[in-house]
Amino acid sequence: MVHKITNGIEIELTADELAEYNAKQTAWNNASADRKLAQIKSLRLERLIETDYLANSDVTMPDNIKTWRQSLRDIPSNHTDEDAYDILLARDSDGKLTHSIWSKP
Repeated sequence: MVHKITNGIEIELTADELAEYNAKQTAWNNASADRKLAQIKSLRLERLIETDYLANSDVTMPDNIKTWRQSLRDIPSNHTDEDAYDILLARDSDGKLTHSIWSKP
């Protein structure tokens, strides 16, 4: 049960208070996931921009780069929850992203 402290006394939340508390928790969790997804999309865009020159008509893009770029574009559909976002955003002790998707082939 969730409790609140009023005048130094611990009181159990009413059904309405509990519903409001749960709604706020859900909104906070969703906002956190939305922020993480926005950060992932920003990182993805940086990687795509770095290799955009390979998409010019006078350059033949290697198959491994095509596959990697498609994997980057598929991130939102293949990674759909906050746990997956945490894995994608994990960094080593030097601050470098550790997930293999961020490494250009």
